[in-house]
Amino acid sequence: MGCNGSGKSTLFLTLAGVLKPNSGEYRIQDKVFKYCKKHRYQLCQTIGYVFQDPDVQVVSTHVKDDVAYGLRNLGMKEDEVEQRVNQYLALVGIQHLKEKTIHALSYGQKKQVALAGVLAMEPEIIMLDEPFAWLDYKQAQRLKLLLNQLSEQGKTLIVSTHDSNFALEWGQQALVMEEGKLAVDSPVKALMANKPLIEKLELEPPRGCS
Repeated sequence: MGCNGSGKSTLFLTLAGVLKPNSGEYRIQDKVFKYCKKHRYQLCQTIGYVFQDPDVQVVSTHVKDDVAYGLRNLGMKEDEVEQRVNQYLALVGIQHLKEKTIHALSYGQKKQVALAGVLAMEPEIIMLDEPFAWLDYKQAQRLKLLLNQLSEQGKTLIVSTHDSNFALEWGQQALVMEEGKLAVDSPVKALMANKPLIEKLELEPPRGCS
């Protein structure tokens, strides 16, 4: 969490291996990852990143090819690629869009395609940057159910959001960015109960806490 410009997206891009850290070490489960081709290849199999803007993530002309893109880059056999594409389009609820061209989709549908492509890689850690932006009510409710399902499967989910109500309802640990630094690391419920801190960090108070 954090205001616009606080560093949330920059942090996500760094964790995903898109941006190179200026200093320090990047560790996942005590393994140090370096900014080299070999480690970045391993990183893309460990961490999946769903961008806030799907137009910077969707790269193919057709839905089925976009979901298959990362799998083919890994050298996966085509029958397994097809199986995963069908599996994760169905999981996200957009199997009916499989043969559609990307330019025919709404912004929310593009975001769902990007999510399906990331999930198809089956990463251990999934980062979602403002995942509910541009989704309609039905799409957002389906995504919430999907996040719960992924969490129950043991996936680690890191979500960037301005929605304090969603954070309070769904999140466990709150990490609040401020001017490019980690300002708060707290259980979500404890943070949302601290009205002076919420005001200082310029976060929207959840319903009933204003």
